[in-house]
Amino acid sequence: MDRKIKLIWDFRGPDALAIAQHHEIHLKEFIEREGLSLKITGHQELSELHSIAFLVVQESGMIPVRDALLPHRGELYTE
Repeated sequence: MDRKIKLIWDFRGPDALAIAQHHEIHLKEFIEREGLSLKITGHQELSELHSIAFLVVQESGMIPVRDALLPHRGELYTE
């Protein structure tokens, strides 16, 4: 079974949440353009000054997506 990887972009500062929300729009555009099978994206406010945007991909297809989008980090995704 192919594991799912959550690719994460960190944004910090007073505008972090707005930037993460906007970044998610671009992640959705990438999914459509590349025809990815998973369509899981999101954003989350971790604190007042730290928010993230994320995209979930299959582990087998993670490397090309990682190399194209340059996330800050990744972790295993569990639903």
